Amino acid sequence: MEYAQVIDLVRQTKDIILNEEIDKAVRLKGKADFVTAIDVAVSNFLKEKLLRISPSIQFFSEEETGVLTDSCWILDPIDGTTNLVFGYRMSSVSLGLYQNGKILFGVVYNPYTDECFTAERGKGAFLGAKRLQVSKRRIEESLIEFGAGSTHKENTDYNFEIAKDIFRCCIDVRRICSSALDLCFVADGRIDGYFEKVLKPWDIAAGSLILEEAGGKITDYAGDPVQFAHATSVIVSNGVVHDFLRETIEKHSMKK
Repeated sequence: MEYAQVIDLVRQTKDIILNEEIDKAVRLKGKADFVTAIDVAVSNFLKEKLLRISPSIQFFSEEETGVLTDSCWILDPIDGTTNLVFGYRMSSVSLGLYQNGKILFGVVYNPYTDECFTAERGKGAFLGAKRLQVSKRRIEESLIEFGAGSTHKENTDYNFEIAKDIFRCCIDVRRICSSALDLCFVADGRIDGYFEKVLKPWDIAAGSLILEEAGGKITDYAGDPVQFAHATSVIVSNGVVHDFLRETIEKHSMKK
């Protein structure tokens, strides 16, 4: 498969996402859980184009029904939909190719900055032509991103107690609110770690490969490898701060 062609298709979604007429068609699906016409338009565009390139590969995404198969595209047409609705300009298109238990290729694209992060298994991770490498910063030197889970507010106290403990030990914490970009920012050394209690497969599929190809580490809260069949907890890091994050989360999990 020509991955360059796939990257080009993902980049073409910029015209859809920045279309002001489509952007006006916003529908509220649930509290703090937005869906827009843009999600649907991006999903339909990529599905149509990718089926022409690889008709045997199925889709598993936020806008598709079905289950994970041995060969499928894992797609989030807009990761950071609430950001998009509020004009926060931190949203991304995330597309990963999953085959036989592994992500083989991933692309994450922010149309607002025109940054396109890519990775092919075993061949490194890139931002355009720049090869990505995670930082080597220790926790006391680090910036840590965390997901508060706006659709899981029953976990508010738990999430923010963890964030408070981590904040005391690192330079600062962040809330970007696009999981795919979070993973790419760790891959690029902009931040050093990220954690969130509940994420869907399409939130992390492409970004997980980009992160790993840049030398980073991703596990669930128990320290086990993440899977892509259903929702999971996630700890992402440069490797250096991973044990600190996991141990801090574990300490609070034992209190529940």
